[in-house]
Amino acid sequence: MPNSRKSAPQEQREHDELPKFVRIAWGLEQPGTRGPRRGVSLQRIVEAAIEVGDAEGASALSMARVAKQLGMTTMSLYRYVDSKDDLLELISDAVVGPGPDLDAQPGWRAGLREWARLELECIARHEWWLDLPIRSAPLGPNNLSWLEAGLRVLAPTGLAEQAKTDMVVGLTLFVLARARLARDVRTATDEYAAVLPRILDPERFPHLLAAVEAGVWSGSDADTDGALGDADLLFGLDRLLDGYEVFVSSYTAARERAGTDEG
Repeated sequence: MPNSRKSAPQEQREHDELPKFVRIAWGLEQPGTRGPRRGVSLQRIVEAAIEVGDAEGASALSMARVAKQLGMTTMSLYRYVDSKDDLLELISDAVVGPGPDLDAQPGWRAGLREWARLELECIARHEWWLDLPIRSAPLGPNNLSWLEAGLRVLAPTGLAEQAKTDMVVGLTLFVLARARLARDVRTATDEYAAVLPRILDPERFPHLLAAVEAGVWSGSDADTDGALGDADLLFGLDRLLDGYEVFVSSYTAARERAGTDEG
């Protein structure tokens, strides 16, 4: 049998072809090889950048601002990362942290709900993370460990790999979009509830006015799960999982029928 093990030079060539931030994030290359001996760690640089984001928002994240947070010169920071884009990629991966261990969850649906709830908790701690640009599919170890955790939860369903991946990606897209909307409109909901009754014609908008009168935008329907304070978000999450459950049940029934026909 031929030896499939890659030679060291071959592995090095493959590593060199990866984007710089990917090599750094996965420990395939040590940052700070240019200039004098390093004085801080890459982890501390990323931590400092997150401190800036927490205090001033994503728009404040520049190489100069992060360098100032560390008491460094901007040029010194370039010894660790080549560009602001690379730094933002490292920050994005660091904020979400390692993927969760969901082995104790009773079933795939409970596992995915907990997965989404924990993702919401990460976002709630650093909401400015939602404003970071998305330039490619996530390639950092933390982001990919979240994907791995979601796929592991769905493994017992027996679904095709494409279907499982689409479900996890669809779930995180829902979480990100709904979290961003919840954050952006949070401060406007009271104004919304006050203005609508003044501008809506009851004959033309009877159902919308009924929703206003029921307190839909009053903020009274508090989120007991604590994720971004948005009960609507969790309502939508549960309805998405309802659809997933129908899909998995249909797949399981079709597979059982196929097995019976073969027998």
